[in-house]
Amino acid sequence: MALIVLAADKGAPGVTTAATALGAVWPRAVLLAECDPSGGDLAYRLPADDGSVLNPGRGLLSLGAVARRGLHAELIYEHTQRLVGGLDVLAGLTNGEQAAGLTWLWGPLGRAFAALPQADVLADCGRLGLHPQIGDLVAEADQVVLFTRASLDHVAHLRERLSLIGRKVGIVVIADPRSYRSSLEEIRRIVSGWDVAFVGGLAYDPKGAELLRGRWGGRLDRSLLIRTARELATRLAAQLAEGGEGGETAAPPAAGRAKRRPEVRS
Repeated sequence: MALIVLAADKGAPGVTTAATALGAVWPRAVLLAECDPSGGDLAYRLPADDGSVLNPGRGLLSLGAVARRGLHAELIYEHTQRLVGGLDVLAGLTNGEQAAGLTWLWGPLGRAFAALPQADVLADCGRLGLHPQIGDLVAEADQVVLFTRASLDHVAHLRERLSLIGRKVGIVVIADPRSYRSSLEEIRRIVSGWDVAFVGGLAYDPKGAELLRGRWGGRLDRSLLIRTARELATRLAAQLAEGGEGGETAAPPAAGRAKRRPEVRS
């Protein structure tokens, strides 16, 4: 279906939390893949669907051990696990040293993700620039989304990345709900001369992020994190389906009863 790369230039703007939230509410079948060569966090952050811990040895590392003989959709799903709430994930490496033996994997993996017939893939690629070989996966993406915060250092790094990436990207601002609209407008102004597909937003919501680590339910569904993630996921999926550019992102919805729980359709 489609490969969506989620990444950042400046460290730790919240890409993994954003990727998990987007996967939880994605409007089509989806696989969340941890593709950060520096190592992943999901195995230590979130429980499996049965309440147990995820197996950190089953995922990208175990897939890489057998993928030299050929990489296809069925093989990928032999190495996935399911999170609480029903989200299928390909767990990432446990440390950056493991990436040294997998430099050949990123291009074939990107092509396999892009060719998955039954699901979109959200690939959490972490911080770009630290491992140049991840560019082979990024090159296969249908959409690249860069995450940033509305701070001077993050924006400076964002502009540098835009000058290097060589393709149209989407930008998502992790924004304080108290200054949500103004933060997005400021980023739109700063990147107005660049080849940017859209500027969207996701609420900075530490309480929602903590709820995301546990059992998904009503409180999480009413959080600003999930409500803005749902808006962003709907927009991205529609843009991919239409092959066009998204429109403006609205201000974050006020807290209140959500229409449905976070879920993954399979």
